[in-house]
Amino acid sequence: MKTLICNCNHTMPLDGAALARALQQTPGASSDGVATVHSALCRREAAAFQRAARACTDGELLVACTQEQRLFVELNEATEGAPGSAERPLRFVNIRETAGWSRDAKAAGPKIAALIALAQLPPAEPVPTVGFRCAGRCLVIGRAEAAEQAARMLADRLDVSVLVEGGGSLPQRREHALHVGRLLRVQGWLGAFEVQWQSDNPIDLDLCTRCNACIAACPEGAIDFSYQIDLSLCRSHRECVRVCEAAGAIDFQRAPLVQKEDFDLVLDLRPQPAFTMHQPPQGYFHVGGDERALARAVLELRELVGEFDKPRFLRYRQSVCAHSRNELIGCDACIEVCSARAIRSDASRKGRPAGQGGGVFVEPHLCVGCGACTTVCPTGALTYACPDPQAQGQRIHTLLSTFARAGGRDAALLIHSEAAGRQMLEDLGRAARLDPELNGVPARVLPLSAWHTASIGLELWLTAIAQGARQVWVLATTEEAPEYRDALREQMAVAQALLTGLGYGGQHLRLLEVRDARDLAALDQALAAPAAAGVAVPATFRALADKRSTLELALDHLLTHARERPDVVPLPVGAPLGRVAIDARRCTLCLACVGACPAAALADNPEQLQLRFVEKNCVQCGLCERTCPEDAITLEPRLLLADEGKARRQMRVLAQMQPYCCVRCGKPFGTLRAIENMIAKLAAHSAFQGAAAERLKMCSDCRVIDMHSNANERRITGP
Repeated sequence: MKTLICNCNHTMPLDGAALARALQQTPGASSDGVATVHSALCRREAAAFQRAARACTDGELLVACTQEQRLFVELNEATEGAPGSAERPLRFVNIRETAGWSRDAKAAGPKIAALIALAQLPPAEPVPTVGFRCAGRCLVIGRAEAAEQAARMLADRLDVSVLVEGGGSLPQRREHALHVGRLLRVQGWLGAFEVQWQSDNPIDLDLCTRCNACIAACPEGAIDFSYQIDLSLCRSHRECVRVCEAAGAIDFQRAPLVQKEDFDLVLDLRPQPAFTMHQPPQGYFHVGGDERALARAVLELRELVGEFDKPRFLRYRQSVCAHSRNELIGCDACIEVCSARAIRSDASRKGRPAGQGGGVFVEPHLCVGCGACTTVCPTGALTYACPDPQAQGQRIHTLLSTFARAGGRDAALLIHSEAAGRQMLEDLGRAARLDPELNGVPARVLPLSAWHTASIGLELWLTAIAQGARQVWVLATTEEAPEYRDALREQMAVAQALLTGLGYGGQHLRLLEVRDARDLAALDQALAAPAAAGVAVPATFRALADKRSTLELALDHLLTHARERPDVVPLPVGAPLGRVAIDARRCTLCLACVGACPAAALADNPEQLQLRFVEKNCVQCGLCERTCPEDAITLEPRLLLADEGKARRQMRVLAQMQPYCCVRCGKPFGTLRAIENMIAKLAAHSAFQGAAAERLKMCSDCRVIDMHSNANERRITGP
């Protein structure tokens, strides 16, 4: 891959030869062209870009500049002999605001090499898509005047209908479908909204000709140019009914009418939105009374006609989902965290074999790809797909390993979104260029963009620490819903407890919350925090597709280089690691918990009456606790480190007891405590007295034989 670097009119101290040497040591990275540093690639040295564009007919071209990205794309298209953007898309990486314009830019060489190596990685594998089809049927909801104004701005591109809620004067000319009523429900997504409202006014606008006769006839002035009757003023003179006899639009006996229609788009001008979640469905726009928001919504609505695709952001494996078993709910973390309400429970056993667990259903049309559900999922049943965990792990490894090979120290990984987060870092870089009070993005801070910051969680954070990062910071802007912030804090508390318990001093995980440019100084100060303690030898393993496997690899490496090795590290409630504690006085060894466990952490023993446990597999979902009929199970979140961590992987016995043997044939058919409890509970029951009480001590076969024997004896001897 050819890489072009520019120091932006000598405003960045770049050492091309050093960058080239660093990239030569990075597997898969290319140093072609890096040694030459341009100073005005977008202006007087544009010919150098054109030569590179023509030369890279088979390979790809990376430009270390995002400021003039549009110019380079246009220049590439205008260069004779250069492949077009469709044949060979250009790549771009920002080294100016994120590195070269910081106060310690002279030490940013390793960081710039890492950013270039990251940009040179091949793109993620494509994923399946979900389609939307929008024919342009748009409903505008709000007061009459505002709704009519918005409808006029959209009418030349969309098939507009108006639902007037809140009153207001209607125009005399009927230019589009018009409804008046109270909105009851909006559900759906782009191209498939279902809207329901109720009309309970005596005037039917479909029949009204707006002749204004009723307005003139009403003695109380209860009718105005909204063409609706104010029933609080009406005194039942019914003059309006008389003058409207020909049109028949007024009927005081009309029952409230509930109407339902389908629309492709919804523009909501009311103060309160129809959807209360942080991320409403695509195709729904709530602007309230904000004129700027209305202008943005109108521009976007006008372009939403046609067929559209978006990625299926998630992969789901129901077989390892810890949501439910036998209609009992265990983990519902994904449902609780989803700000788009795209995930719902599917716990019913209908259509499933007995004992098989129910899972969750993700509506791909509503999913916005935040990935928070994958972060809080303890088993990895939900996995982020674009990029998948392996590709994301490769990006982290490339960034950290290149930085270290180039001589960088004390790396801090800064995860930010591709939209608002990236913009915030660029704003900070530009501000630091002119403001001596700001440092900019430090040389040890390595930005890593993600579609959404909530899509990277515990296992990849710890992988980054194991691979040499001293800290992992997540930049949260207004894009992150409150649910996401809470989830990230909880996951960070778990990760920090693990690292602190292993003796790694300092604060390793932190959520950096920034709202707008007014918080740049606080962000600048946060990025200047001192480095925390890290591993002595960075790990070389790569992230795997399975979440739990990656987490185990990270924990093993962190334990190997731990400064402290206690037998147990306590973890916060909700951690996906821990043990199951059994109250031996209550447990009857019914083994219902074994059938409920989705992670194979609990198991029976075919040879003996035992309940066994593998702590490494436990995800603390709580299904065993909820399933236990004797309330004998409690959960204890922790990391067991005894015997160098081997104890977590070994199967150990939690409970065992002697079998209860049939009093007739001697065959074991239950546990001693279970049968004794049953006998004690049924001792006072009239149906279990005498011979019936004795049958409780028999196996199923002997019980049937005994019942038939007694029945035959009664037939022979008589009553």
